[in-house]
Amino acid sequence: MKDFFKFLAFTSVLFFTSCGAYFNQPMYQEPSRTGEFSKSTKPLLDLPEAAKKVEVAVYNFSDQTGQYKAVENGSTFSTAVTQGATTILIKALEDSGWFVPIERENLQNLSTERNIISNTKKEYIKNINPNEPPLPPLLYAGLLLEGGIISYDTNIITGGIGARYFGLGGSAKYRQDRITVYLRAVSTNNGEILKTIYVSKTILSQAVDANFFRFVKFQRLLEIETGVTQNEPVQLAVKDAVEKAVHDLIIEGIQDGYWSAKGINENEKIVANYIKEKEEDESTLLFDRLKSESPYNNTISLTNGASLYDGDYSGRKLGYMWRLGYEHKFTPHLQAEIAGGLFHLKYVRTSHYFGYGDLNAKFTILPNENLTPYVYAGAGIVTNIGENLDVNGIPIESFFPKVQIGAGIIYRLSNRIGIKFYGEQNILFNDKIDNLISGKRNDFYYNFGFGLNYNFSFTRGASSNQSLN
Repeated sequence: MKDFFKFLAFTSVLFFTSCGAYFNQPMYQEPSRTGEFSKSTKPLLDLPEAAKKVEVAVYNFSDQTGQYKAVENGSTFSTAVTQGATTILIKALEDSGWFVPIERENLQNLSTERNIISNTKKEYIKNINPNEPPLPPLLYAGLLLEGGIISYDTNIITGGIGARYFGLGGSAKYRQDRITVYLRAVSTNNGEILKTIYVSKTILSQAVDANFFRFVKFQRLLEIETGVTQNEPVQLAVKDAVEKAVHDLIIEGIQDGYWSAKGINENEKIVANYIKEKEEDESTLLFDRLKSESPYNNTISLTNGASLYDGDYSGRKLGYMWRLGYEHKFTPHLQAEIAGGLFHLKYVRTSHYFGYGDLNAKFTILPNENLTPYVYAGAGIVTNIGENLDVNGIPIESFFPKVQIGAGIIYRLSNRIGIKFYGEQNILFNDKIDNLISGKRNDFYYNFGFGLNYNFSFTRGASSNQSLN
């Protein structure tokens, strides 16, 4: 029973912290309800009132991906995304308050019904009332909206985590898909494409489960399983993307002078907010990583940290380390670095101070992002700057060649200033830095540092037109 209580504690933590849907499981039939808002519904509804509504027609806004739902076994003719995107777009146009949507998707049905009404009036009603007015003409649109769902990419990110110990285990998995929508506005006056809007939306699926499998007594097996899976509805993702596209179309139309809100101040305000949001979106790469390219080719860094000796003596302790470095960027990914500094090695009965100089080749993995890991390797030399004799009165050598490899993370606070954390291993070419030759391998030590980077260019005005992040 002790193991059973462990299982209960484990599953409680798992579900309380990661899956609220577990406690909202459907246990009974629910009545119909008004459809949910998407993340883009409220911004669309909050737009200011239009100075004049625009008549707009949508003939077809369809699924252009041609994809069908993926199944584990067999085949299916069910499509991956909704085929009713035209209806979703018309609803978004209506909700915005900026357009007068005109029926064009089922124009044949509308024309047939108008013919029935016209013939009925002609054959019957006019005999009773000769002054019966004719059927009013159809509205015509000044704007056509075209486009569709052009991409549905599945499994762009998948991952998870799990653990099992003596029959007690659990796991969490996730998957992210992505849907892409294009919307273009076409002038019916001359066929000119006035604006084209591109919007993408990710779709998240999550699964959490826990299980317990254990013999609690002889020939008594206890097995418990529980879990929950939560999938974001594809229809709601399409609605979100379409509403965002309509919202952006309205604001870009204001920006280009095709239509206007009531009040000039309203125009300026919403356009300014949109431009700021669009700049942020355009600086964000796939997988929500921020793109931030630095215009500077040179960097000075100052680092403080700790050194940890690993040699022939036991009883290792952390010592002090500082480092000053200069690096030049040849490409966004590749830099060369020269650095030097001081470190303090501590072990059993004594300690020594050393100076060092390094020459490294550095590879930055994500150079256009604010947060990026990097790796480096190179060669260097260590020199003894402390006492020339050890505790036994034996002379200590002065110079020790070495190679070093390391990795770290840089976070750019701005184009000029960044902070970094790194760790490196320094492998010496001999076994004499602690003045004790023992064992088969040479001495080595670790450095761990945290510091600041300052980026600059030697050319005056090289970054005068670059804005700080």
